[in-house]
Amino acid sequence: MTAPDGHPAAGANFVVVANRLPVDKRVEPDGTTVWKRAPGGLVTALTPTFASRTGAWVGWSGIPDSAENPPVDGIDIHAVPLSHDEIADYYEGFSNATLWPLYHDVLVKPEYRHDWWDTYVTVNRRFAEETSRAAAPGATVWVHDYQLQLVPAMLRDLRPDLRIGFFLHIPFPPRELFSQLPWRREILEGLLGADLIGFHLPGGAENFLSLARRILGVEVSTDPVGVRDRFGTVAYDGRTVQVGSFPISIDSANVAANAARMADRAAEIRAELGDPEVLLLGVDRLDYTKGIDVRLAGLERLFAAGRLDPATTVLVQLASPSRERVDSYIEMRNRIEQTVGHINGTYGTAARPPIRYLLQPVPRDELLAYFRAADVCLVTPMRDGMNLVAKEYLASRDDLGGALVLSEFTGAAAELTEAYQLNPYDDRSVDDAIAAAATDPVEERRERMTALHEQVMTNDVDQWAHAFLDALAADR
Repeated sequence: MTAPDGHPAAGANFVVVANRLPVDKRVEPDGTTVWKRAPGGLVTALTPTFASRTGAWVGWSGIPDSAENPPVDGIDIHAVPLSHDEIADYYEGFSNATLWPLYHDVLVKPEYRHDWWDTYVTVNRRFAEETSRAAAPGATVWVHDYQLQLVPAMLRDLRPDLRIGFFLHIPFPPRELFSQLPWRREILEGLLGADLIGFHLPGGAENFLSLARRILGVEVSTDPVGVRDRFGTVAYDGRTVQVGSFPISIDSANVAANAARMADRAAEIRAELGDPEVLLLGVDRLDYTKGIDVRLAGLERLFAAGRLDPATTVLVQLASPSRERVDSYIEMRNRIEQTVGHINGTYGTAARPPIRYLLQPVPRDELLAYFRAADVCLVTPMRDGMNLVAKEYLASRDDLGGALVLSEFTGAAAELTEAYQLNPYDDRSVDDAIAAAATDPVEERRERMTALHEQVMTNDVDQWAHAFLDALAADR
């Protein structure tokens, strides 16, 4: 077996393919540059798998025109270089201004540009070719997320000996939305190059199966196939493609242990904020899907109605900058900052604004301390594939304090049924959920948190990875 350009197909027997590599480049105080292993959930989830077999990771470093292959213990790194123009068209363009809004219920109007699509095809082919070089004969390859939906079929053409899985980390839309996409057939055919296609929830699998049948005219089965969380099959190109749901989680034990160490810092945070009676917390990437504006509007209504007291209530909103060159993100950031200023100007004082807004990354330990400090964590997306912030908050609370307010439109809502769930499109639902989480009797909140904490500690990210990889290995 030979890979492109004459490279021998001898290497790793397990290959992860993702838009980003599992490392970040950092500049030290003395000016030297070092590569640090990224703390992301996917890296954590797959660490045990890499420990037990030869592994490789194919991805982009996050730096334009860089082909550096930084060292990572136990993982063979294969960097895919992207130019400035390719980042603009493949990543900021087709991935995040076409697919992202389309897959998130068209909260922002998607842009359909053929030049973006052409670059998306080119970059996906480059990922497929690099994966072919990295993989040993008969290797298992796990492709991740919406940026790389063409890779499974491209890789199968190059290396039919491989076992290929694909997992989508965001929602998959229904036919009425997906059919807007001029390249709908190509995306479906690209995904069907995999042996197993995974989604967070059964609804995503249902949408995919329906679209495969209607758009491609292929035979689809939704009969149970005897494996937990599996949903159905597609007969395609002489193969049977499995389609299922596998809800992702977090490294719960690690989060709980590290959060417990931050109890003293949590007390300091409350003191620094003036020891409010109610400390609300939002932790989000700055994205229009996350519903930051929903919670801000709800808080203002609660203040205006006297249901929460701005003199004794503080909302800390931690927001990580995101996609800062995309127009819709620039507009959203400006709108949120104006709203924060309006609420603080109306209901606060110079010494005590009710909203503390930080637009910057927060160190991991500090974030866990905020989780321990918060009386209520607000997770209010308009649409979200899963939302791991909710699960991290719950894992952090082995003291069984606090309360979780959770949008019905997160994937996590299907599992976290004891949360104070809300409909982010219904003002009354938003207000009632936040008010109840802040003011319900301690006994009720503790009863809810006990069930939620146990659920997250029982169903962790290692279980998710094993469930997917076991399903992918089956029926070989």
